Amino acid sequence: MPPSPTTMAAIRRLQPSRLAVIGTILAVVAGGFAYTGGWLSPDRLSPERVVDALSARGGNPVGHRRNHSKGICFTGQFEANGAGARLSTASVLAAGRYPVTGRFAIATGDPAAPDASSRVRSMAIRITAPNGQEWRSGMNNIPVFPVATLEAFYEQVVAARALPATGKPDPEALRAFAARHPEAAAFNQWARTAPWTTSFAEESYNSLNAFRFIDAAGLRRSVRWSMRATLPQAASSQDALARLGPDALQQDLETRLQAGSLRWHLVVTIAGPDDPTEDATRAWPADREQVDVGTLIVEQAQAEATGPCRDINYDPLVLPTGIEPSADPILLARSPAYANSFTRREAEQGRAATGMAKPGDRS
Repeated sequence: MPPSPTTMAAIRRLQPSRLAVIGTILAVVAGGFAYTGGWLSPDRLSPERVVDALSARGGNPVGHRRNHSKGICFTGQFEANGAGARLSTASVLAAGRYPVTGRFAIATGDPAAPDASSRVRSMAIRITAPNGQEWRSGMNNIPVFPVATLEAFYEQVVAARALPATGKPDPEALRAFAARHPEAAAFNQWARTAPWTTSFAEESYNSLNAFRFIDAAGLRRSVRWSMRATLPQAASSQDALARLGPDALQQDLETRLQAGSLRWHLVVTIAGPDDPTEDATRAWPADREQVDVGTLIVEQAQAEATGPCRDINYDPLVLPTGIEPSADPILLARSPAYANSFTRREAEQGRAATGMAKPGDRS
């Protein structure tokens, strides 16, 4: 089983100066997640193999995240309205304002990729409570995840490798992958038909994986959540985005923030008794109960190279007391893979841990 929320909270309270002790503890924690996710089984994939595959898709990811490599930092506040307090004891859901450090990105392994080269965009956040507990979440603008298992994800990454001659994936490899994985049909339909936008600010972002909220009475509810944009979505096209330049999304974000803050509503969807909680390829029915638990207010943006998100690992298993992971195998596999990617880029940049990187950044 994954470590308890109490254990995670204790780890996050440790001081970064105690690196030797932290390293030992986090190795045990990562091992717990690895065991749960099947990493240690001899016929399963290791985090190293997955991150190697992400690193080999094209471009030069050295010193950068291996997935969603191109991004921009932001800071702001999460204004909880208190409606989430009946669903979870998480301190960041009690009415109040909490600081946020986040990141917008595109799904690519190349930090220099043009924005129009990627269909998928992401928002990652770290919300911090006064008691030191944190809620980290990595969300995407897609309605469902393409695959349900780590093995299928690895196949997808390998199929998407860019050919040296064209700089693009082999169409035959992609078709063969789609034929082997009919569960990806819903994602592929979205990718073919959903409108493009020319702004991070017009996108809504979804957790995709399920989690469990635990209320004051100990009742557990399976949930997913979304950051829903308050700006209308102006439908565009891939060609229109390409004409705006390779860094149009970052430039648009900076321009909009010069005029004022941007807002998203954090909406929690509660699963029905038969809704799948271990398969992110399957959407839940639209009539499920939804609770608006607060507003994300994005106030400032900063380049990642010098920004506050640079040294944060947006591990979705860094959770406050009152929220726990589901048994979704993709969710449980993300933590050790994120840790492997973080360790690589830190070593490649040749820097020691800084005050910006907390113990949880290696979990």
